[in-house]
Amino acid sequence: MKKFFETLQNIWKIKELRERLLFTLLLLGVYRLGSFIVLPGVNADAIQNSIGGNASDLLGLINAFTGGAFGQAAIFALGIMPYITASIIIQLLGFGVPYFQRLQQKEGESGRKKLTQITRILTVLITLVQGGGYLTYIASQPGAIYEGMPQSIFFISGIIILSTGTIFAMWLGEKITDRGVGNGISLLIMIGIIASLPSVFVAELQSKIQSNLFMFIIEMVIFFAIVLVTILIIQGIRRIPLQFAKRMVGRASGNIPVQGVRDFIPLKVNAAGVMPIIFAQAIMFLPVTVAQWFDPNANSSLLTSLADWKSIPYNIIFFILVVVFTYVYTALLVNPQQYAEYLKRQNAFIPGIKPGKQTQDYIDTLTSRITFPGSLFLGLISIFPALIGASIGVNDGFALFFGGTSLLILVGVVLDTLDQINSYLLMRKYDGLVKSGKIKGKSGVQPIGAGM
Repeated sequence: MKKFFETLQNIWKIKELRERLLFTLLLLGVYRLGSFIVLPGVNADAIQNSIGGNASDLLGLINAFTGGAFGQAAIFALGIMPYITASIIIQLLGFGVPYFQRLQQKEGESGRKKLTQITRILTVLITLVQGGGYLTYIASQPGAIYEGMPQSIFFISGIIILSTGTIFAMWLGEKITDRGVGNGISLLIMIGIIASLPSVFVAELQSKIQSNLFMFIIEMVIFFAIVLVTILIIQGIRRIPLQFAKRMVGRASGNIPVQGVRDFIPLKVNAAGVMPIIFAQAIMFLPVTVAQWFDPNANSSLLTSLADWKSIPYNIIFFILVVVFTYVYTALLVNPQQYAEYLKRQNAFIPGIKPGKQTQDYIDTLTSRITFPGSLFLGLISIFPALIGASIGVNDGFALFFGGTSLLILVGVVLDTLDQINSYLLMRKYDGLVKSGKIKGKSGVQPIGAGM
């Protein structure tokens, strides 16, 4: 504990780091403040229960990611999600459309600026569409709009405010990245997810005090173990050793041979990150949503089970989808041919493997092997909230933090932020936040555009 407080003092001593941390906290506070400012003309109490009351449906999931702003009809109701959607679309286009491939891989900084501009424009378009649907849903709820508020004024002002809120949130994220600590967009998502943690934690503690306090201790032990395993998987890598050819250094008349440099390619066990779970969740919500469009009273046993995230059919299908999407997304991100070409250009090779086609096949085989345990882990972590809720009786809100998208985002963002803080401490010759002073998987040779 003494070491921990000394580290906090060292963080405060570094002026640049202190200013960046305060700046980050300030902008995060502004973002949370906007989650409580309700759209003009809206009665938030009338829609809060219908939107935020059920974490098992699509609206409840969006509400959880926006920190409750979606269920309160706040100016940040759409949060940063339109920007995330636009980024995913642009990333997927980069895998199949030559124009976006050139921007991502070959045009360097200018290409990235063009992609950023395209992403921003697409974010505005997505916000207009999602905002229109959101306002239509609000208008359909009894008593959601105050009497005397004209429909035209409500929709026009609402679209403008929601679009401005999303753009402002995107600007906050970019400013945190530039002048704060950590990835701004990821921090905004994390702060939205973690906003509900204190309330659900207190609710779970109160319920267990009344029934069985020892079971709450067991829950905390299980939660701690899940977080540790998640950290291990996120940081887990398979290092492929590299050998660079000898180089001649010096003038032509007196060249000095330099021994080949050794390095490695870090292949992540979980290269796909949280994206397979996000895609799988979107697919799971699709049948129920489409059925309700055609028949609002549809209530078959299959649809009921698919709408319940704790049901057995839901979790079996969800697990399979996560495993499949992990392989698909990893195949899109990790390009063995690109690795082989990169190593050839750098005059490097894998010991015992011939350059070219054999190198490509070797990397492809290793990627498939390490993706298997990674996909199984993602599948298990995605259904773990349901297992916890069904086995030991954790309330639904708190059970969501035992796995799935929430836990992966929280752990990933915290690790990335701590890594940046750790680098500042080590540069000033202070002890780092972690004993080794380095988070695994952050170094090694990575080809441009490899998606690592």
